[in-house]
Amino acid sequence: MATVIMHAVVSVDGFIADENEDVGPLFDWYFNGDMPIADEAGEDRHAPFRVSARSHEYVSSFWGSIGATIQGRHLFDLTNGWEAEPPAGEHLVVVSHRPKPEGWHPEADVPFFADVTGAVEEAKRRAGDRVVAVCAGNVGGQALALDLVDEVAMDVVPVVFGKGKRYFGPIDAQHLLDDPSVVIQGDRVLHLRYRVRR
Repeated sequence: MATVIMHAVVSVDGFIADENEDVGPLFDWYFNGDMPIADEAGEDRHAPFRVSARSHEYVSSFWGSIGATIQGRHLFDLTNGWEAEPPAGEHLVVVSHRPKPEGWHPEADVPFFADVTGAVEEAKRRAGDRVVAVCAGNVGGQALALDLVDEVAMDVVPVVFGKGKRYFGPIDAQHLLDDPSVVIQGDRVLHLRYRVRR
């Protein structure tokens, strides 16, 4: 059965972008090393990403474990749905109250769901025994609030935004996490992963 992991790069004060949707230095660590995230077979897809040796083992293993990715409509619009090829995994599932844009990659099997629960169920079906990565923010926060998230993964960058788009979205209730199962210090990033306590 798939493991559902909420994930994003995040500032120390818990933001995945500033109030203008600018990620600032959050993604700098993806380009500050000399090791490609993917092996030669997948390097074309991830060509610009070159991370430090300390980040490489964790990130390449994590990305390699992903079978399906769930994103919300806002991120879909910002990235044009990654042109139907998410950064990791074979499948993309979108949460949106609006339909798929007319004419958008008609060849792509990218389903849209009006609710997070339906999106997670479909992503799990597609991922099989691999990981479902739920993009943090509003959709990730909704999934956590609905108890659909098994783990929380954060790549914490040493910057303070002060305000912006929150990692956990509009979540307004307490959720306990276990002690971190992953703590890896990279170059300008700290990789953390927590199981959600049930």
